Amino acid sequence: MKKETVSQLQLIQDDPWLKPYEIILEKRQKTFYEAKYKIETEHGSLLNFANAHKYLGINYDSENKGWWYREWAPAAYRLYLIGDFNEWNRESHPLTRNEQGIWEIFLPDAEYAHTFTHGSKVKVHIHAENGHLDRIPPYIRRAVQNPETYDFAGQVWEDIPFGWEDGNFSTELITEPIIYETHIGMAQEKEGLGTFQEFTENVLPRIHKGGYNCIQLMAVMEHPYYGSFGYHVSNFFAVSSKFGTPEDLKHLVNEAHKLGIAVVMDVVHSHAVKNVAEGLVNFDGSGDQYFHPGPQGFHPAWDSRVFDYGKQGVRQFLLSNLRYWLEEFHFDGFRFDGVTSMLYKHHGEGVAFDHYDRYFKAGVDNEAITYLQLANNLIKQIKPNALSIAEDMSGMPGLCRTVEEGGIGFDYRLGMGIPDYWIKLLKHKRDEEWNIYELWGVMSNRRYKEKTVAYAESHDQAMVGDKTLAFWLMDKEMYFHMHVNDPNLVIDRGIALHKLIRLFTISLGGEAYLNFMGNEFGHPEWIDFPRIGNNWSYKHARRQWSLIDNPDLKYKYMSEFDKAMTETIRQNKVLSALPGRQINMDTSNKVVIFERANLIFIFNFSATRSISDYEFWVPATGRYRIILNSDAPQFGGFNRIADDLDYPTFERDGHTRLKIYVTNRTALVLKKVD
Repeated sequence: MKKETVSQLQLIQDDPWLKPYEIILEKRQKTFYEAKYKIETEHGSLLNFANAHKYLGINYDSENKGWWYREWAPAAYRLYLIGDFNEWNRESHPLTRNEQGIWEIFLPDAEYAHTFTHGSKVKVHIHAENGHLDRIPPYIRRAVQNPETYDFAGQVWEDIPFGWEDGNFSTELITEPIIYETHIGMAQEKEGLGTFQEFTENVLPRIHKGGYNCIQLMAVMEHPYYGSFGYHVSNFFAVSSKFGTPEDLKHLVNEAHKLGIAVVMDVVHSHAVKNVAEGLVNFDGSGDQYFHPGPQGFHPAWDSRVFDYGKQGVRQFLLSNLRYWLEEFHFDGFRFDGVTSMLYKHHGEGVAFDHYDRYFKAGVDNEAITYLQLANNLIKQIKPNALSIAEDMSGMPGLCRTVEEGGIGFDYRLGMGIPDYWIKLLKHKRDEEWNIYELWGVMSNRRYKEKTVAYAESHDQAMVGDKTLAFWLMDKEMYFHMHVNDPNLVIDRGIALHKLIRLFTISLGGEAYLNFMGNEFGHPEWIDFPRIGNNWSYKHARRQWSLIDNPDLKYKYMSEFDKAMTETIRQNKVLSALPGRQINMDTSNKVVIFERANLIFIFNFSATRSISDYEFWVPATGRYRIILNSDAPQFGGFNRIADDLDYPTFERDGHTRLKIYVTNRTALVLKKVD
């Protein structure tokens, strides 16, 4: 009988079910090393390779005193630099192709110091197979929209020295990310576009006060259509001019770091806007410079274009993009959008990932996997403690394991099944039908040694067409019964379950936690971007902070509980602890009790049953005290449980036991005090 060999890959040693795919995993690993070796041989290092933005695009040459514009456009016939500096003359400033096949032109200060300057508007006029077109340079650092014609143009942007004051901050300190996901444009209460400056002044202090140690910024890169939520990117190196200048963004990051808050960018490398005028599509006329040719180059669900990750020019563009944001703006990592779409040629559309074959055989985009491995390797070279988070709903094994172990190299994956579950539960089941074993299973279902970002609701669920958790729980009653002196059973239930769902998720669902802005206090309205259908209104594209600032409204209860919850989790290092350990599962009373980080978490999901002297086993002898009580009056509860009592253990039948009053729709956190 043939002896089974032990795999060299740690990933397979940890998950023997992957053994049949060992050859495929080894090939992935080998392909990565070969790709990295090729880059290092030709460019000296991966870091040098990812420095294209310092060479391509518009860059100032301090030694030769002037501006270089260089472009990668291999299939183009001719290129001309045009702009307000030459009155948009499409023939006066031709680029020449150098020995490396790169198009270039130099504008010396002696001749252009007063015309080609900071703020000058520019484009490149290209003669190619697809005709004569004015385009925006792909590596442009800033793009601005004409308010009258609505078209975009590139803008020359000098490297203005910025006085960074964040030298004492390190992502090494963020071992348990509690992430506040936010969108700059809708972060203000005004009916209009919010700015980086307004966010820094008005919202950043709220995030810090709320106990969050990480911000996830959406829609940072320039995008033509505001309603795309920033996911139809046109200019990958340009800070969205909708919200301010690059310096305004740097100021935001700097101030966050001074508060001990990491800033993660929601980066979109999964696709690009299909617009020709503003974006990358058919830039050199070949039809497939940046994107796959034919159907593979189109994303049918997103109406966008898909990158060809196997091309060196595309890899260099995207990797340089990551380096640019990390170094130029001091970002602390990335949340990679649409990773499922990248991993599979079918983009995960209509595929049930019910067998390991789905991860390794037909439909997998191995070139995209190599790109993601290179990206994560580069990120760690630049900033070893940077955060790298993958938005993947497929559950790809090894996604959050190192390449050396056989993985792809992310630090965390988003637990996308958790918010989907909560919404389905609220939509389709009565409270009395909740299954506590199902609740436990959803929260604890994650791959061994792969860290998860747990979240109770996603930003997509706040969009028109769906509802936030608060809206599913309380609906229209939120418009009429949120005054503190207005008792209402629907609101009471909604606030109670809102607290339980969020605490259950953060304490049990992963090794990090995420919240979309406003959801922590049950923001009552959906997100609806300005569009023709709402007469371009900003009424629902904002956050109403006045709701929690008003002491007469019940929103303050959910907000205060969220602050106490994040403080409890952070102070007791819950997210970095081992997964939760079941202590008691009581189906008749819908009570779940578990231990994590030496804390005892008690959840009573019952709509009606409150049990006095509820008795259960605990792992350690001593006295316990309540450190978080969702039924406390400052959290909108009914003050049925005394927080100032000690609860001593006792012995029964050879086991250490504890007794406590467990009220309906209540969560308690107990800590051993001696």
